[in-house]
Order: sequence, then structure tokens, then C-alpha cells
Amino acid sequence: MTSSSPRTRPFAREIRVSDGSKREIDQHVEKVLRGLGNPPPPLDLREVRELLRLDMGYYSSGDDSALREKLSKLRVAGKQVLARPGLLVDAVRKHNLRALYLPDRKRILLDEDMPKKKHRWSEAHEVGHSLLDWHHETMLGDTESTLTPLCRAHIEAEANFAAGRLLFLGARFDDEIVAHPPTIASVQALAATYGNSITSTLWRMVEQYPEPVQLVGLVSDHPRYSASNTVVGESPVRHTFFSRTFLRSVGPVANEILWAHVQSYSSYVKRGPLGQAEVFLASKSGELVPFVFETFYNGYDALTLGVNSLRKSG
Repeated sequence: MTSSSPRTRPFAREIRVSDGSKREIDQHVEKVLRGLGNPPPPLDLREVRELLRLDMGYYSSGDDSALREKLSKLRVAGKQVLARPGLLVDAVRKHNLRALYLPDRKRILLDEDMPKKKHRWSEAHEVGHSLLDWHHETMLGDTESTLTPLCRAHIEAEANFAAGRLLFLGARFDDEIVAHPPTIASVQALAATYGNSITSTLWRMVEQYPEPVQLVGLVSDHPRYSASNTVVGESPVRHTFFSRTFLRSVGPVANEILWAHVQSYSSYVKRGPLGQAEVFLASKSGELVPFVFETFYNGYDALTLGVNSLRKSG
């Protein structure tokens, strides 16, 4: 299930996928890539669906009657949904779903009202759900346990990890980023090569960049035009993510601290580079570690990459 994130939210930390789950997900992704003959980038998701025998269709989240009719004709997901097709409609509404996976029919549904630029990631996210059999019983939220926010957050984080590993061709991306310095320019170049968004490429670079470089990434509102600058209790930061080395040395840093640094140097430019600066973050030992932060605005999100300017583990 893919949800549409609100523009602002309370400051929060991302749910992190365990190392054990990452290894298991990688095994599933590697099997798919081998089945496709380890293709070069960009990955063709139509070939992935054909290999996995997945069907795909569309619905409109803006038209309740059309959505109910489409779901009632699918005859999926057991007796409860057959008796109440509206259950899935309710789930779409409650969780603002823009995509979902129906295991009984091996069918992915995308919201046709969603911006086209988000279709690729949303489709890959649902493919991720399809690969992970322990997700299947949670897809319709038909038990009390599967509807808990923490459970939902964990399965969504795992599906996101699977989508990233799939779209960036697993170990191929791991090997390739070594030849690229950790900069926004490199993120843009790799995004073009792999046919993915700059946002998802930034995320993968931060999480997969090899040691000992320490990286942190943010996806946020524009630092100078965020509604949270005037609305108390709302956060401009939608996602934060860290490299393994960063977490070992510095640990997760509060969004409030990172956001204050980004605001300190960002310009009022409405598209393109917003600026860069050296900032200091406290390590677990209390030492101040220098990082070079740079921020780019793509018209939708401000993307920030922070790199340990000493280029070594703390």
C-alpha cells in the first residue's frame, strides 16, 4: 500500500528496517533480477510484472462509485471483501492510499489521479509487497493487529526498501556509487541513469554509500517557503535517513536540529541549488563532527545531503 504523505506533519523519525529483514528482502530482489538476466538500468517494471505474473489496473480515488464498482468486480480477498467491497474503499479513504496490492489476484492497483511522476515508485512499492509473503495478510487491514500504526509503518518501510533495491538493481547500484562522490550532482546523474526520481536516488545513495563516509539526507519543504514557518506544531521535514556509519558514530539526529541547519544557509531561490555550508553535529562521544550540507529544490521537495567533511568514520 502506498500512502500520500501530507505536506507537513509533526517532527518524527523514520521506521528503520532491521538488518535481518534487509538480507531477506535482498534475497527476493536478487532472485527477480537473476530471472530477468541481470538487466542494465533503467529497470523495466513491465518485465518485472511479467516475470512475477502480476496484473495491474487503475482506479480513481476521486470517484467513490467507480472505485466501488471496480473492486466489486474483482472478487478478491476472501469472503469479507466479497460481502463488503466497501471495506477496501474504506481503507483507501482512511489511509489516503494511492496504490495497493491485492494478493488473491496478484493485482496491483494505482490511483490514476496520482501525479505520473510518482507511478514508477508506487508500482515498485507494490511489487515489494508482492515479494514479501508475510505482508499479504496485512494488505486489507482486516484484523485489529494489522491496523496498528506501528505494524503498518513497518511493512511500509520494508516495501520501500524492496522497491529501492529493485529499482536500483541491487548490488549493481552499490558497486556503481563508489565511483561517484557523494554530492547532489552525483545524485542527479545516477537518477538519470537508473530512470528514477532524484528523491529516491538521494535516499539510496545515503543508505547504500560504502564506509567510512557518513551521510545524512532530508526531504522537506522549501526552507524559506514552508507553511510550518508560520503554523505551530507542524513539521516541514517529511523524511530523514542516515548511512550506517552515521548511525554508529553520530546516531539519529532530531529533525529539528537538521532543519535549523538547512534554514541557516538556504536561499530564497524557487528552483535549483539553495546553497551549502559546513555545519557541526555532535557525535555519540560528544565530539563536534563537521559536515558539508547542500540543498536542492526540484519544485516539489527540498533535498538535502550532508557529508562528513573529514571523509572518515568518527
